Amino acid sequence: MLEIRRLVKKFGPLTAVDGVSFAVAEGEVLGFLGPNGAGKSTTMKMITGFLAPTAGTAIICGYDIATHPIAAKKHIGYLPEGAPAYPDMTPAHFLDFIAHIRGFSGSEATRHIGRVAEMIKIADVMHQPIETLSKGYKRRVGVAQALLHDPDVLILDEPTDGLDPNQKYEMRKIITAMRPKKAIIISTHLLEEVEAVCSRAIIIAHGRILADGTPAALAQRSRHHNAVRLGLAGGADANVRAEVAALPAVAAVEPAGDGGGLIVFPRGGRPVLGEIADLARDRGWTITGLQGERGRLDDVFREITTAQPAASSMAAAA
Repeated sequence: MLEIRRLVKKFGPLTAVDGVSFAVAEGEVLGFLGPNGAGKSTTMKMITGFLAPTAGTAIICGYDIATHPIAAKKHIGYLPEGAPAYPDMTPAHFLDFIAHIRGFSGSEATRHIGRVAEMIKIADVMHQPIETLSKGYKRRVGVAQALLHDPDVLILDEPTDGLDPNQKYEMRKIITAMRPKKAIIISTHLLEEVEAVCSRAIIIAHGRILADGTPAALAQRSRHHNAVRLGLAGGADANVRAEVAALPAVAAVEPAGDGGGLIVFPRGGRPVLGEIADLARDRGWTITGLQGERGRLDDVFREITTAQPAASSMAAAA
């Protein structure tokens, strides 16, 4: 439903986006991750036709955004960064304005507005000026306009920004419910959001894609993949630590920082929990906690995004 082909964006001597390519199929929720200045918002603006690329293009439901922009945009729902809206309008007037832009009128427009107002839970503020709304409600109005025409492709830039924990939970439920019939891209800084709603994640830095995979697959690249947290009654003394470290499958043992526990890191990410449990049983240790970890997406994110860019990227930005 969405195909990005070698997108490039240069601002003078700065290459903000450097040959980005990927595709998103129906039923996918793609988390678009990266530090500030990585090129996320610039990429999304080029996909939606808001910003012209220096090179490359985006194909939305078969339509090239460069050569058939109106046809392509009919299939796109876009929540920009900051959720801009006319502050003196009410949500009801603003959504009616958006409905008419999208080609709806009369009862059809009313039906679409009522549907998104109920879905996004903004019915109780529909007649207040937007400038008087909280940041969270302004964000929800922005999401409502993106969903108004029931688009096939959703591009959401920080959709839960400004929402409280309950509102974030509701927004994630909405995204999950829409997922089967849409292709969705979510730009976010919240790694827990990626793990909660995304079927796939891309990590971008220095304008380039550095990783692409499921959240679980990316987390497996973490040092903590298959690491074991071990808690013992009375704490783990030096002898216990040495015996655990001597296991052939163990790469390192470190204090867990929780009052005497250990974190045991395996060699090559292979499972080691069973061997630790067998050792504890053989030695008669009293275990108070034994837990394997799947890996930490934040570890992988930091490792990837803090690495120095390739020489070609450095030269392009010089």
